[in-house]
Amino acid sequence: MSCDEGTDMLENLRKVEQQRKASQRYYSRQKAAEAGGPGERLRHEITRSLREAQSIEKRLIFLEPGDGMALERIRGKSDLVGISYLELGLLAARPVCRIQIVNTFGRSEGYGTGFLVGPNLLLTNNHILDTAELAKKSFAEFEFEQDIKGRRKTSRSFDLRPDEIFVTDPDLDFTLVSVAPVATEGTELSDYGFLHLVEDTGKILTGEHISIIQHPDGGFKHCCLRENEVVDIFGNWLYYLTDTQPAASGSPVFNDQWLVVSLQHSGVPMKDAQGNILKTDGQPYREGIDNASTLAWVANESVRISCIIQALESRSENEPMAVEALCRLRSHVTGPAGPAVITAPESIHGAAMKLGELPAEHYLLADGYNPDFLGSLHPVPLPKLADNLQSRVAKLKDGREVLTYLHFSIVMNADRRLAFYTAVNIDGKKLENIKRGRDRWYFDPRLDQKFQAGPKLYEGNPLDRGHLVRRLDPCWGSNAREAGEDTFHFTNCSPQHERLNQRDWLEVEDYILKTADNTNERIAVFTGPVFREDDMIYRNEYLLPADFWKVVAFINKNGKLSATAYLRTQKNYLESLKFFDDEFKTWQVPVAQVEALTGLSFGLPADADPMARAATGKDLESQRRNIRRIRSAADIML
Repeated sequence: MSCDEGTDMLENLRKVEQQRKASQRYYSRQKAAEAGGPGERLRHEITRSLREAQSIEKRLIFLEPGDGMALERIRGKSDLVGISYLELGLLAARPVCRIQIVNTFGRSEGYGTGFLVGPNLLLTNNHILDTAELAKKSFAEFEFEQDIKGRRKTSRSFDLRPDEIFVTDPDLDFTLVSVAPVATEGTELSDYGFLHLVEDTGKILTGEHISIIQHPDGGFKHCCLRENEVVDIFGNWLYYLTDTQPAASGSPVFNDQWLVVSLQHSGVPMKDAQGNILKTDGQPYREGIDNASTLAWVANESVRISCIIQALESRSENEPMAVEALCRLRSHVTGPAGPAVITAPESIHGAAMKLGELPAEHYLLADGYNPDFLGSLHPVPLPKLADNLQSRVAKLKDGREVLTYLHFSIVMNADRRLAFYTAVNIDGKKLENIKRGRDRWYFDPRLDQKFQAGPKLYEGNPLDRGHLVRRLDPCWGSNAREAGEDTFHFTNCSPQHERLNQRDWLEVEDYILKTADNTNERIAVFTGPVFREDDMIYRNEYLLPADFWKVVAFINKNGKLSATAYLRTQKNYLESLKFFDDEFKTWQVPVAQVEALTGLSFGLPADADPMARAATGKDLESQRRNIRRIRSAADIML
């Protein structure tokens, strides 16, 4: 059995165990109700109206005073909701994310759903993230959804930080984990807001309807609106009828005021009188033989929010992380309840372009790219340009050819006014999450402005000033903040359609920094556009590159130099600058193919590239044509 098969089996066992427990609780409850004698049932009916009256009275504190239909909905006499219900639902959806589970071997293990419940704090299931080690490799992806035209939005991925907070409970099936405050491309987590968890009970009653926002089967974000009746509430659990699907685990369950009432965690398989689990055709389900998709479900079980907070309280005396989790959960809460207790997202900074100017002494700090960054035994020098490209290099005012910044360097193409390439050193152990302020962009005074494509290229269109060296890449060391500022030079940007720029290479660099293959968490990254003579002419003076490349070098677990190369296209998006295709396409390719397309030579050892090794014995042209489609980081060949 392979390692991947083993981890998949463990994940399935965790899910099956939760289903078994849920089924046992549900049917025990049903059996106890059926076993009651006539006198007991009569007493139950007499006291039922008293209990309901008390519950409704408590439920009133969670209702919006101006909602005249609220009581009718509670009593099942109306399905009408105010139009603001939809607006609040959109707001409540923002903190909900898809969790990509990546095991300790760097392989994708599956997906789940989670949601932000406090500053940099995520709630999901224990059976999704049951250990800090698993959480450390996994990540949360926000806005993995479709827009109103059915097109895929630009998603943002955030690392999980279990070293800060990781509290998990297999019995209640919940996990709370800290999340990085900034995404790999610079978006702040606070932009998504979070859902306050209200500790009080009484947020939902039997017979009311709930809504769920989820990522079913790890797909786009979906919602189940109100066709989900609560059929029972007891102990730690809430049961309801709904059409949630696998991987809906970890989803928030809302009442009509968009308060989170519970955490979805398991379906309840249907059983017959003999206790056999049934399929949708009414026949007994055969474990290991029948497909799990044929299971019949009688209800869904979720964990009540009030019980999760009680569990945290009981653990807070001995667990510092539980104390910190409670502090974050209770941040900014001023009262017990209110409709839609949602912290709204903040406005996104840096929407408008502002020009700035850095003092001359700022550039004295620039150390530039270090070819010995990976160790003196494995130097990775700047790439060499082919002879026919040498005359196109933009010379600095002092006659040099290489622009140096903090931890990175750039060589410019004078004709295109864009970089031939950028080269950056990244130290994963020392990286700092420098908060992004209001962007200011800079012309580099060391290079004539005629060689720098400035604001004119990017105004009034969907072209982003796409960072070639990402903003956070050089943010390490004593001058981390200044290094991040250096990435806002026009020399470091290239016109990229807003959707390509924001998806940011499927976080190739972050995956390689985190993978077990990278022994020292250091990488050298080269990035640039592919220049072609038939590139699209824009505004009668600019040629827009259709493709971009990236080469990442690092020392692998065997102590040898390894290098992987990638291509990404925006060709379909440059046709009239309108949306044209369903997604950007990224490929892993041999380094030799990037060299052939760009006229650059990286001078890497022949055995450094795993794509080249995979094509050993083939001619050079066949090696260059060997490509690998990358849909997620787990597809990368290292």
